Amino acid sequence: MADQSTKKSPPVSVRQENFLRAHHRHHHRITLGRFLLLFLFLGFWETASGLAWIDSFFFSSPSGIIKYLGQMLADGSFFTHTGITLFETITSFILVTVLSLAAATLLWYQNSLSEILEPYLVVLNALPKSALAPLLIVWLGTGSNTIIVAGISVAVFGSIISLYTGFCQVDPEMCKLIYTLGGSRKDALVKVILPSSVPLILSSMKVNIGLSLVGVIIGEFLAARRGLGYLIIYGSQVFQLNMVITSIIILCAIAMVFYKLIQSAEHYYKKQY
Repeated sequence: MADQSTKKSPPVSVRQENFLRAHHRHHHRITLGRFLLLFLFLGFWETASGLAWIDSFFFSSPSGIIKYLGQMLADGSFFTHTGITLFETITSFILVTVLSLAAATLLWYQNSLSEILEPYLVVLNALPKSALAPLLIVWLGTGSNTIIVAGISVAVFGSIISLYTGFCQVDPEMCKLIYTLGGSRKDALVKVILPSSVPLILSSMKVNIGLSLVGVIIGEFLAARRGLGYLIIYGSQVFQLNMVITSIIILCAIAMVFYKLIQSAEHYYKKQY
């Protein structure tokens, strides 16, 4: 008998080929449209600034931003401030992911505990996290610890609620089958709940990375002497708008890179399973 691995995949039909071509053309048009919109916006912004339609002192310009970014690269401040923000964001994101997954698992495992804690989680999630910042500064002082905790506080409660709700919505018949075959609640968790919730976990991670970055920037606004959030606050105070807008653009780039990385992991999982 021939080895299964040596079998050729079935040929692709003409309709499938046409569909794939149309699908790729659609994505290429979307990508082209996005870049065209960006270039038109930047061109209009530069033209408006050069012709004094807008005041470049207050609104800056693409050329001014590129010039300031070059200065940051030359003096090394780009790597210092961006590196600090990246470290704090990645640390917050990892801790949020671990804590929320552990807490949601515990709440699903202990129904009585989830009934007790659910209203508190809802209140903490709704609480404006900027209101906690003064307390965090008093308790932890100024520095990276305070900023990391601020990043965690923005994302963790919503993530716990989202994951716990998703765990509870997994097909109950699959869990019943585990119990019928003599399995325990732990078996249902390991063999049904967690495997079925991988897409939910990845989707939650895409949200958490953005929220962690927001929390870190809030913390840097109040308790930092380095980082992109500090540059935004300092630049606005001394009317260095090139500094402010350049820092915001760097933050947008960081958020996009993080989102694309997690999205790539999500697409890889969907292809595999």
